[in-house]
Amino acid sequence: MSDREDQLVGEFPLIPKQERAQIKRDLLLKSGHELFVSKGYEHTTAKEIAAHAGVATGTFYRYFSDKRQLLMSLLEDQIEMLMPPEPKWGVSNPESMLASLLEHYDKRLKKMGMQRVLPELLAKDKEFAEVLAAAKRKIFTRILSGLKRAYDNDLTWNDLDLNTVTWSVMTLAEHAPDKMKQCGNQTDFLEVAKVICRLIFPPEVIKQLGTKENVNDGE
Repeated sequence: MSDREDQLVGEFPLIPKQERAQIKRDLLLKSGHELFVSKGYEHTTAKEIAAHAGVATGTFYRYFSDKRQLLMSLLEDQIEMLMPPEPKWGVSNPESMLASLLEHYDKRLKKMGMQRVLPELLAKDKEFAEVLAAAKRKIFTRILSGLKRAYDNDLTWNDLDLNTVTWSVMTLAEHAPDKMKQCGNQTDFLEVAKVICRLIFPPEVIKQLGTKENVNDGE
């Protein structure tokens, strides 16, 4: 068991070994996911998860100590998927590359369907909030490292604080999928990418990198 599992999931009441038991556990996980997404974490009970899965409430507690443990089981391997994308600067047209990453990130979040649950969880679950914050710090460090390499290669503006730029990139990337709710119009990921890239690169560099991509595409 990993350190993260120790912290977030804890020890399960029972680890199923037989296929029939594993099927029941999987049904409970699927049921929990559907109810958390549709009703929210706070308004979902273990009894409802069991009923929705077509099993007795006692069966729920055979596999999970409570609804939090079930939710953490769903999120355990998906922490990285919740993080904003990590761009690779200087290898291609930065605007189109970043737009593609942002669009993929949006599709990933929608597929997970946990956007309604996370705000509830972060407000109430200190351990999960700390793990998510640690994951964000790792992404921050990697993005900052990439920007420093771009800076060393004379690709970025030379009068900006890269820590602030990195924070801005992460904030814009993380909240780009929410633009529809806040502004009333659909998110255009290319437009978001353009804003981010203009924070980082002078116009001539964006043009230079775009030209490099066009040349490579033609080879």
